[in-house]
Amino acid sequence: MEFGLFVQGYVPESRRRTDPEAEHHALVEETEYVIQADRSGFKYAWASEHHFLDEYSHLSANDVFLGYLAHATERIHLGSGIFNPLPQVNHPVKVAEKVAMLDHLSGGRFEFGSGRGAGSHEILGFLPGVTDMNATKEIWEETIAEFPRMWLQDEYQGFTGRHWSLPPRKVLPKPYGGSHPAMWYAAGSPPSYAMAGRKGLGVLGFSIQKVSDMEWVLDSYKNAIEEAEPVGGFVNDNVMVTSTAICAETHAKAVEIAVGGGLNYLQSLLFRYHDTFPRPEGIPEWPELLPEYTEEIIELLIAEELMICGDPDEVFRQCKRWEQAGADQLSFGLPIGIGYEDTMNTIKLIGEHVIPKIDTDPVHRTSRFRHAVTQ
Repeated sequence: MEFGLFVQGYVPESRRRTDPEAEHHALVEETEYVIQADRSGFKYAWASEHHFLDEYSHLSANDVFLGYLAHATERIHLGSGIFNPLPQVNHPVKVAEKVAMLDHLSGGRFEFGSGRGAGSHEILGFLPGVTDMNATKEIWEETIAEFPRMWLQDEYQGFTGRHWSLPPRKVLPKPYGGSHPAMWYAAGSPPSYAMAGRKGLGVLGFSIQKVSDMEWVLDSYKNAIEEAEPVGGFVNDNVMVTSTAICAETHAKAVEIAVGGGLNYLQSLLFRYHDTFPRPEGIPEWPELLPEYTEEIIELLIAEELMICGDPDEVFRQCKRWEQAGADQLSFGLPIGIGYEDTMNTIKLIGEHVIPKIDTDPVHRTSRFRHAVTQ
């Protein structure tokens, strides 16, 4: 199993009340988390693209963010989690150009994740009047297969669809190295996993809550990908899952950090904006919040495998459970409301004590897939 980091520009109101430059500090700190993850042996860093999601995510121009990190890092693969290719948000040709440019600037370390937006608040900002959020599925479906054609055809043949069109044109630059970056899809509901598998796409599993969820994910995805008709130049047989992670020198310290991190607020914001995700029983409607997490709640979340938290040995065993369940990549959503020093310590401790015991292959999985095509 490989390891990643996921950042999104989290700027809660509680931070803004005490720091007039909270937004700036949050964005800069998150670049530093990725740089440290690179040094600590993480293989992937994912940066979100969200719009209008106050507090929850201020990382809107993630292409700029990732361009900076392409120069500031050496080994880690940098992924769009996501680029939104709906033409009402980002014209598909502009997305193809950004992907290829980042592929060059990173020396072939870029990962292309795509998706359809976080929920009604974000989607309706670009598609006013839409009453069915599934309308974006048709737009994404007619677009996704065009990216490899734009990258690999000397002159792109052009496209005429229901939602966008383009005459034949040379789409430049071409990706680095003769193929194209691995392609991923951000899946927010169970049917999305099988759909991604049929198209040969890796899955960014932001909707998986705990280890036991892996069973239905793997069944639907792995069965579908066995018969994939890939939209790209190769099949990216890959399921990435995300989890909260707090690692400290002792169990008691990790729990103390978690209790003080305001994790209930981030979870409340998640379901405020991601209203297309399945809503678990007991999640209140915004602006009502989940209750503040006590030590007892944190211990329950750990026991139920809903978060990774503890000393390095405990975190190793918790990560091992994800590997045993079949996850191809475990990505930690950071930051989650805890402070800069504690977040950096989590990254360093996991890099030192956990990753070397689980991810023993020096070659990135997606690099193997991609290089097999170009050799």
